[in-house]
Amino acid sequence: MGQSAEEPWGNTVLVEFDEGIAWVSLNRPDKRNAMNPTLNDEMVRVLDHLEGDDRCRVLVLTGVGEAFSAGMDLKEYFRDVDEVGDYTLQLRVRRASAEWQWKRLAKWSKPTIAMVNGWCFGGAFTPLVACDLAFADENAQFGLSEINWGIPPGGVVTRALAATISQRDALYYIMTGERFDGRKAEQLRLVNEALPTERLRERTREVALKLAATNRVVLHAAKMGYKVGGDMPWEQAEDYLYAKLEQSQLLDRNHSRAKGLKQFLDDKSYRPGLESFDPAK
Repeated sequence: MGQSAEEPWGNTVLVEFDEGIAWVSLNRPDKRNAMNPTLNDEMVRVLDHLEGDDRCRVLVLTGVGEAFSAGMDLKEYFRDVDEVGDYTLQLRVRRASAEWQWKRLAKWSKPTIAMVNGWCFGGAFTPLVACDLAFADENAQFGLSEINWGIPPGGVVTRALAATISQRDALYYIMTGERFDGRKAEQLRLVNEALPTERLRERTREVALKLAATNRVVLHAAKMGYKVGGDMPWEQAEDYLYAKLEQSQLLDRNHSRAKGLKQFLDDKSYRPGLESFDPAK
């Protein structure tokens, strides 16, 4: 199902729906999907809308054309805003960028997958890391080229790297500005898998459909338990994770926990690792 004229976003972001998957594509192919203020504002609206749209059970973030994203638009995001000389405008532009690229995306209530179909540079590392899972074209090109422009990586790119790959690898690419491909991104664990071009969408869709068929409340509790609990001391994490468990039971109208226990203990119909749990039973 394609994009409707009534949807609340504009021309720099495309959204298509497919069996519970919302394919969200950054749409500035002539700029390698560099993220300008307009695109950032539209992505905030997209995330707002899709959170309450039942056609979306999983979000896949990708780019139109040959790039995932070349990062921030140096002219429109930096130079043009600087030349206006309005501090309030600068704060607003930065806020919209951070709002969708990590603040909302990292903790979004539905599963998110980054599908890196081509160039992924600079600021694009932030939404890449913020997504729950990531798949890349094995020939996609990654790079932190800011050092070549006389600046350190902008925004929270460095923080995103620190959350994903080792210190030695992060500093090597930050300090040299060298590129690496999708195969290397998989070795660094920046992405889950690197795939041939012809298999990328198919594999991404396969995983997305699996997540779309899984209980949304339980999925969100599980991912938030990892993302938030991982930074806590053990005692605090224990309390938080039990609270998330109890919260998921309270909010889960399908009562998946009780059904899962019944299938395993009473019906003997569910064997972990061999058969999928069926919440419909």
